[in-house]
Amino acid sequence: MSRWTLWKAHGLGNDYLVLESGPALSPNIARAICSRTHGVGADGVLEPFDGPTGTYGVRIWNPDGSIAEKSGNGLRIFAHWKHYVNGGPLAFTLVTGPSSVQCRIKPTSIAVEMGRARQLADNLPHDEGSPWVEREVEIGDDRLRITSINVGNPHAVVFVDPAVLDGQRWKDWGATIERLEAYRDRTNVQFAHIGADGRIDARIWERGAGWTLASGSSSCAVVAAAFLTNRIEAGSHLVHMEGGVLTVSITEELDLVLEGPVTPIGRTTTSLDWDVDGAAGSAT
Repeated sequence: MSRWTLWKAHGLGNDYLVLESGPALSPNIARAICSRTHGVGADGVLEPFDGPTGTYGVRIWNPDGSIAEKSGNGLRIFAHWKHYVNGGPLAFTLVTGPSSVQCRIKPTSIAVEMGRARQLADNLPHDEGSPWVEREVEIGDDRLRITSINVGNPHAVVFVDPAVLDGQRWKDWGATIERLEAYRDRTNVQFAHIGADGRIDARIWERGAGWTLASGSSSCAVVAAAFLTNRIEAGSHLVHMEGGVLTVSITEELDLVLEGPVTPIGRTTTSLDWDVDGAAGSAT
């Protein structure tokens, strides 16, 4: 029998748990912890590990037991925990395994340098070496235009009429696009609208989690796709999601910085009698 101590926070409703103590995680344990009915409940678990000298390591577990390459909100939450709870510095490097990011603690927000967006990557679809930029794809009875972006993890961005964002249809599309054969490791999906005044509204379908109130890496992908399709210019932009607003800055070279608030929730310790297998089963 085992127990885990976890610290929880959310970024605009996108909630994560930081593993503070307990046995190492596995897909089964991550699913159990993230279960909202039989576990602690979260959009993911952040598991610290020893990074290279001068850095901190974090493994990002999705609710379905898979591992994410990067999560903007997850990284900001981990950075908040590392500084405010664990006594870390005001600026430091976080290593996720496949990539590293620079984090800065500000008085009311956490900023993360997310790196450079890419249009071609191993987990993005392409045609004869050309990236998907508003590539028309048949999704059920609809034809959608998908722009594929990698910001450390894969994204499929679809620009839609604003009325679509208030309905159910985009969630059905998101579930299908996530598992398109063209995406080797599945993909995160965003549906966005750019208003005449430049306002960016987005809805998020997160790989391994489904409908999500907000997402940092998704916000970055939407801004990158909007820039690449000439909908916005380089600079700082606000991305409005159901959970709230994040700030994304983009350069002409597609370098991205994500910034926004983190709200601490509290700490919990699981019971020694907790049925991990039962909780994991409830999450599938």
